[in-house]
Amino acid sequence: MTKTRSSRAPTAPAGWAIATDNVDISHFSSQNHRLVTLQGLLAEPEEAIAQAFLQKFARITPQYPGLRAPLDPAVCGYLLERLSPLLDQWFAGETTQWEMQAWYSLVTTPPAALAPIQRLPHVDGTDPRQIAMMLYLHRTGHGGTAFYRHRSTGLEALTADDYPRYAAALRADVARTGLPRAAYTTDGAPHFERIHAAPGTFNSAIFYRGNILHSGVIDNAAPLVPDPRAGRLTINAFFRPAAA
Repeated sequence: MTKTRSSRAPTAPAGWAIATDNVDISHFSSQNHRLVTLQGLLAEPEEAIAQAFLQKFARITPQYPGLRAPLDPAVCGYLLERLSPLLDQWFAGETTQWEMQAWYSLVTTPPAALAPIQRLPHVDGTDPRQIAMMLYLHRTGHGGTAFYRHRSTGLEALTADDYPRYAAALRADVARTGLPRAAYTTDGAPHFERIHAAPGTFNSAIFYRGNILHSGVIDNAAPLVPDPRAGRLTINAFFRPAAA
C-alpha cells in the first residue's frame, strides 16, 4: 500500500473539505488512554459515500472481516496536511513529519464465517506512535469502536516488549476455555473486558493510539451488506511518523 506524506496540499479535492473545530479530547481507563473525537468532520459526507460506491472493493488482508478500497492519494494528501498539526498537538507534543495509509472499509463477513483471529480484540501494531483514525460513514444498526483489557495479563495496550507475554497468555486462555464462539466480540468475555466504547456517530472521526486493544462494535443480528450506501462504511487511516 502506498504511503502518503504531508506535502503542503491545502486545497480540498471536490467534496472533501473538512472541519476540525468541533473537537472533544477525553481519556479512559486507569491507564489514561487518549481518545480524540472530531464531530462533523466532512462538510459533504454524502459525497464521500457516493465516491465510495464507485470504488472497486476487495479483500485486502486476512485480518479485516470485510472489503476495502484505497482512498484517493489526493484526498490522503489533503487530509494529512490538515490533520498533521493536530496530530502533533494531540499525540506527539512536537512537530512531526507524518505519513498515512487510508481505505474505505466495509464489514461484510457473517458472524458464523469469522476466522478465530476476527473474534477477538486486536491491535494495529505495537508502536504507540502509530495513530489510528476511524471516520464513521454509516447509519446502520452497528456501532463504533470498543476498547478492551486482556483479563489474564491486565494489558490494554501492547508494545513490542509486551507482545510475547500477551501472546503466550492468550494461547493459554484459549487452551483452557476454548475459542470464543463464531461472532463479533461484544463485552469481550471470557478473555477480555470492555473498558470503553466510542458510539460511531455518523460523520464523526475518532483518533487513538493503534496499539490499544480494540474492535469494531458490530451487531451480530444486523445485516452486513457490501453496498457502501447501506453497509457499515468507514474510512480507516493509520498515521505514522515518517521514516528518516
